[in-house]
Amino acid sequence: MNIELRHLRYFIAVAEELHFSRAAERLGISQPPLSQQIRDLENTLGVRLLRRTNRRVELTAAGQVYLEAAKDIVARVDDAGDMSRRAERGEIGELRVAFTRSTPLSEGFPRAIRAFREAYPAVRLVLLERNTLQQLEYLLDGRQQVGLVRGTGLPPTLVTHKLVDDPLVAVLRADHPLARRKRSLRMEDLAEENFIVFTRAAGTGIHDQLLTMCRNAGFVPRIAQEAGESSTMIGLVAAGMGVAILPRSLRQVQVEGVAYVTIASADAASALYVAHRRDDTSPLVKAFTKLMLKA
Repeated sequence: MNIELRHLRYFIAVAEELHFSRAAERLGISQPPLSQQIRDLENTLGVRLLRRTNRRVELTAAGQVYLEAAKDIVARVDDAGDMSRRAERGEIGELRVAFTRSTPLSEGFPRAIRAFREAYPAVRLVLLERNTLQQLEYLLDGRQQVGLVRGTGLPPTLVTHKLVDDPLVAVLRADHPLARRKRSLRMEDLAEENFIVFTRAAGTGIHDQLLTMCRNAGFVPRIAQEAGESSTMIGLVAAGMGVAILPRSLRQVQVEGVAYVTIASADAASALYVAHRRDDTSPLVKAFTKLMLKA
């Protein structure tokens, strides 16, 4: 006879009740089949688990040991079932989320992270800082599950939801004449300026967007310096190397001698998306995406 989980449950019931009739009632079966199952279990093990008399049932020394082992096995099986159901509901597991450098400065991101951690305390949330190009690679090969990315023309194998159009601003030295004006500026106002821009390898999408904005304004930008980090660009602006175009959320990066000026242009915005693979049906991905859209 192969020992099955039901044999362990039968034995545990009898061992705890020390009475076959009560154990049978507890299990919802009749007494004769229960007695036979216990005998079959003992024969398979080759040991006596219970000492039976006309008046009582007692555990043998072997039965005491087997009871503890049986309880542990049943508990582990029950726990495994519970964990699998919780995993299916998205209550446990690991979620790998990557974001661009400026994303944590947006209002919705901290709220969504806090809400997710409160709603899913047993989930290991792994947060990774990566530029958009890196994220696309990692999303497509499965090394991350959710991305917060900028730009357009994202791969069709990804599901994307726009979170916000983050306005773009001109970053100028505070003593620049355009920074001292009381109104927003137009891209045409920057036609004679030197520009500090992201390298394409930085993967923000803003490099190409800047070229488009300048082209729509009727000029080709004079690029004086490229940089891979927004903080570097802001520092170079402060040093008088030129002007930069960055998401408005970066205004929270305070550098002495720098001003952030609104651009009055319909295309002066950088779209931020939450993205995941189209074939990823993880409930954790669905839950995080929902929280980001609500934030």
